[in-house]
Amino acid sequence: MKQSLRIWLDAARPKTLPLALVSILTGSVLAYSTHQASILVTLLAFTTATLLQILSNLANDYGDAVKGTDNSNRLGPMRAIQSGAVTLKDMKSAIKINLAFTLVFGLVLIFYSLDSVKSILIFVALGGLAMIAAVAYTVGNKPYGYVGLGDVSVFIFFGLLGVMGTFFLHTGTITLSLVLPAVGCGLLAVAVLNVNNMRDIENDQECGKRTIAVRLGSRRAKHYHVLLLAGALLSFTSYLIDQPASLWLSLPFLLSALMVYKHGKLVWEARQPVHIAPMMPTIVKCSLITNLLFAGVVIAQTLVS
Repeated sequence: MKQSLRIWLDAARPKTLPLALVSILTGSVLAYSTHQASILVTLLAFTTATLLQILSNLANDYGDAVKGTDNSNRLGPMRAIQSGAVTLKDMKSAIKINLAFTLVFGLVLIFYSLDSVKSILIFVALGGLAMIAAVAYTVGNKPYGYVGLGDVSVFIFFGLLGVMGTFFLHTGTITLSLVLPAVGCGLLAVAVLNVNNMRDIENDQECGKRTIAVRLGSRRAKHYHVLLLAGALLSFTSYLIDQPASLWLSLPFLLSALMVYKHGKLVWEARQPVHIAPMMPTIVKCSLITNLLFAGVVIAQTLVS
């Protein structure tokens, strides 16, 4: 029993779950800054986002296994089907079960948070698109992850929709200023995906997986990565500077700039994909800590205002 639980826990890839949670955190803290945040909405959103991330991870495991992308040449951690610990049939069943749980929690979140029929219908549609996107990334005859559209999907769902959608669930409103932190959150999520794709660039190219990294090539993928990091920091910083609170409250956010710079420098200097592999946990930490520092600054600004 313990062994089986461990296998499925590894298949869920818990180290990637912060990616799903940071956009919810950021959107919730921004709602808190307007004094309209709900603890229950936050918890339901965290649960739904976690289930969506696990759904994506399981579907990715299944899709890449079917297409032969998960093979001995891949540099990333060995996945459940690739290792032989899980069969294709079992993984397909797990995906269906996860879909059911995601649907239930998503609907509870929507109906608890929203009153307007129009808003409910819009969020039901967006939730449906999120579930389809989680599965269709690598599963199906024409998975969009294999033609280089993964970055766009991650930016939308882990940035724009994650932050602004969460804010709306709390407040029932949207403001233009939310675009900046939503873009920052989304760009860091894309940076995580880009590290993954730079690591696997050679194997992906051989298997016909045309990620942005494959399309750009190793050198330009590094340029792209630096732009993602710089754009994220600029977006978050611009939002904080635009707030009426004293600028000194934003100083702790500089710590994230130092961490992101160090990571970006290592990526820039990496000569081979194998040198990129150890950087995956680092970019996840960069995303998590940057969003946590941003959230801390926003809370501090709210308390003193």
